[in-house]
Amino acid sequence: MIDIPQHHIVYGTCTDYVTGETLSDTDDERIRQHIARVLVEEKGYAKSALEMRRKIETLFAGQFVVSKIDITVHHRGKRLMIVRYAPGSLVTRERSAIAAARVLEQEYRIPLAVVTNGQDAELIDTETGEVLGVGLGAIPGRAEADKIFDKLRFVPFNDSKKNERELRILNAFDIEVCCAGGPCALPSAPEGRGGTEPLS
Repeated sequence: MIDIPQHHIVYGTCTDYVTGETLSDTDDERIRQHIARVLVEEKGYAKSALEMRRKIETLFAGQFVVSKIDITVHHRGKRLMIVRYAPGSLVTRERSAIAAARVLEQEYRIPLAVVTNGQDAELIDTETGEVLGVGLGAIPGRAEADKIFDKLRFVPFNDSKKNERELRILNAFDIEVCCAGGPCALPSAPEGRGGTEPLS
């Protein structure tokens, strides 16, 4: 077994509010679980509408990065919105959230993205990059999603050059930098193979 140093305090385990899975109990995970509860208990989405812990894997110039999408919200049979959590500044997270929403779904660009640090949030139009609203209250609930759904554009994002550009943005923005100042070592990560194909 490869020993990877822990970057967060692990208090034990917790149960995922949506899926019932057992997860490591960290400060960050507690915030993610709170966001999921807000989406269900305050925003009105069913648990079945929330898809937890999607990821996009990229490898460029030997740099392997796993971009995590904490929550993907489904509505009327479409992926409506992604929610990405990270502590700190929201502005620095905007571009990678847009990139993730553009490439996560193969058939269309997911129209909305939310970046949040648990206390504040931004709602972003993933076509234009415009910030549509600020604060946790700006996250559209199920009733609001019904009202705006027909105005949203679920258009294909299938230009190979644009797709690669977004994947490269994720690879650059989402690299985890440890306290030593470099990328964290990953077990069995392939090396030296650039490209846009997802890794399994």
